[in-house]
Amino acid sequence: MNKALQVLQDRGFIRQCTDFEGLSARMDAGPVTFYVGVDPTGRSIHIGHMVPFFAMHHLQEAGHNPIALVGGGTSLIGDPSGKTEMRKMLTIEQIRENSASLKAQLGTVVDFTVRPGSGMGTAKMLNNYDWLGNLNYIEFLRDIGKHFSVNRMLTFESYRQRLERGLSFIEFNYQLLQSFDFLTLYRDHGCVLQIGGDDQWGNIVAGIELIRKLESAESYGLTFNLITRSDGHKMGKSEKGAVFLDPELFSPYDFYQYWRNVNDADVIRFMKLFTFLPLEEIAAYEKPGMNINEAKERLAFEQTMIIHGCEEAEKARDAAKSMFGGTPAAEAKEGLPTATISRERLEAGIGVIELFAMTDLCKTNSDARRLIEQGGAMIQETKVEDVKQMIDASWAPQGEMILRAGKKRYFRIVVSS
Repeated sequence: MNKALQVLQDRGFIRQCTDFEGLSARMDAGPVTFYVGVDPTGRSIHIGHMVPFFAMHHLQEAGHNPIALVGGGTSLIGDPSGKTEMRKMLTIEQIRENSASLKAQLGTVVDFTVRPGSGMGTAKMLNNYDWLGNLNYIEFLRDIGKHFSVNRMLTFESYRQRLERGLSFIEFNYQLLQSFDFLTLYRDHGCVLQIGGDDQWGNIVAGIELIRKLESAESYGLTFNLITRSDGHKMGKSEKGAVFLDPELFSPYDFYQYWRNVNDADVIRFMKLFTFLPLEEIAAYEKPGMNINEAKERLAFEQTMIIHGCEEAEKARDAAKSMFGGTPAAEAKEGLPTATISRERLEAGIGVIELFAMTDLCKTNSDARRLIEQGGAMIQETKVEDVKQMIDASWAPQGEMILRAGKKRYFRIVVSS
């Protein structure tokens, strides 16, 4: 097997390939251009979306040329794959704003600055709105649509699942558009490989068949395991919701804590998928007698460093260690998610439910009430037991308060003058 494919295999990425032997031989013959698509349906992707891009990193390091395709056009439709109902329709303006934020996030894993001759593959980011935005629908149906069989499309799992709940005609077009993307990238950029999550298998195969029919050429598809945690929950979900890469939506401290608190059974597997540590170094954490908490801390630090940078990773690590070791040092507190409240408002008094609901610890007043009633709410070192408790400036003698939900989740409130 080609060395780059072997790396992906050894690290646990690969689910299936349309032609392993053919793809391996093609990659052995020289660098290939490959792509993965991401629809900008929000201002941030979450960590569960990143599996194909971590795979892209390894392929780029092996000298192959990545294309990160932002679905500015396809996101106007919405991919039915893996969804039980139709996606929310976005405006073109929303999609443009979301697209602008993705390159920086993907750039933490894929290097878009590599120059030719470096030994690494050169990466580029494209937007499929550039060729989908002005399509003539009648011509598209005549030239592309005629090659698709509805009966064939309905054999794919993503469509069969949606038929039970209702599949809109607009979503039925998605596979045609994604296939046309692959064809366009093949024609314009020599792209011969599409990668993605295993829920994209049907769309990828359709694109390969379209290229074969129209170009009489071979192309390939490679899909990756859809990652779930050992407890059965979906990867990238936390008590707060999705584990977004945008630090304004999910703080670096909470990001670190998410990885620090993964189940023991997931640690090594996630190290292989979500860090760039050599497999030999990861293997050291599997040795008998190795402290699993050391492995968790390494996983959390490496992943936070990749996504948020070394400084934020160090702050999050120091804050986490300090919080579990007693009174946190001032520099460690800076790593905690933080909000500001005016002294005037605090002196007037604020209900404890409202205070907790202001933070990332609770989504709603009901969540805050439930936390307090179950005995999981603390301010400083004091457990809050009365849901009617009023919090005033006496709770923040040093100009700040540390709120806690349960044993592991913290939030800092700073009092402004």
